[in-house]
Amino acid sequence: MDVIVLVVVAGLFAIVSGMNDGGAILATGLKLPTVRPATGLLTLVAMVALIPLATHQVALTFVNRLATFHDPGGRYAMTIAVICSLTVVLVLSAKGRPTSLTLAIVGGLTGAGLGWGLPVSAGSVALVLGFGLAAPVVGALAAGAVTLLLLRLANAHSLPSWHRVAFIVQCVAYAANDGQKMLAVFVIAIGTTDLGLGMTTWTAALFGLGALYGLPKAGRLLSREIIVSRPLHGVAAEVAAGGAVIASAAAGMPVSMTQAVAGALIGAGMSGGGGRVRWYAAIKIATAWLLTLPASALLAGMAAWTAKTAIP
Repeated sequence: MDVIVLVVVAGLFAIVSGMNDGGAILATGLKLPTVRPATGLLTLVAMVALIPLATHQVALTFVNRLATFHDPGGRYAMTIAVICSLTVVLVLSAKGRPTSLTLAIVGGLTGAGLGWGLPVSAGSVALVLGFGLAAPVVGALAAGAVTLLLLRLANAHSLPSWHRVAFIVQCVAYAANDGQKMLAVFVIAIGTTDLGLGMTTWTAALFGLGALYGLPKAGRLLSREIIVSRPLHGVAAEVAAGGAVIASAAAGMPVSMTQAVAGALIGAGMSGGGGRVRWYAAIKIATAWLLTLPASALLAGMAAWTAKTAIP
């Protein structure tokens, strides 16, 4: 029964990941008809299923480097971490402050590990935080440069081709990095590190279900509210965010694709002048990011300590 509960929680986490992340990934190119939402969603789901079969270093970072969750106590702590992370994300989203589920789960796992008395690696947590803070900044800087490059190389006829390539890069980046938080939760729940096609396919299917539901809201926020977007900005943001996230995946460091995309959109918009950026929306999102990790860590730490104390 315990394993069933853990797997159900892991499945719920995959669905909410799709709701929170899927729309953000598809949003940047919504002003171009090159990749239709249905095609884009199927491509993203396929990448989430297949890429981890080639590399799943980021999933192992969640499982092994932040804290040790393999014993039964660790699996209970993981469940608490997931529930608390989802609570923080859903509360902030309900208040109009969409945030990063990756930040939430990093905070939740760290807090639950400490609250349960598991060995938590302060160095690994600090390193993950450093990469997380750098992702939107690197995305913004790279997007500015990519925008200027596309202004020279692309035109109205060639931009759709650039978009196809950029979108695939972004999907690969998400599957190689941010998307692996879902696999990490399943790995801890089931108690195995053997990532077969069956596990990745089920994870991707649940993610796709959530993305289908969450696309309109998340897509509207990133494609319309952060900047006065042109198609060129979306393509530049996809390339820049994808490159930044793939580089982090190569180091085994989890970063948030939504953070990287938001930073890249701002960078792309600023290449034509800061007036294109809706700073009130950017500040609202950045504030939510700053609240997410400590809130998740505190809530999960208190919940884990209380649960462990109550268990005889």
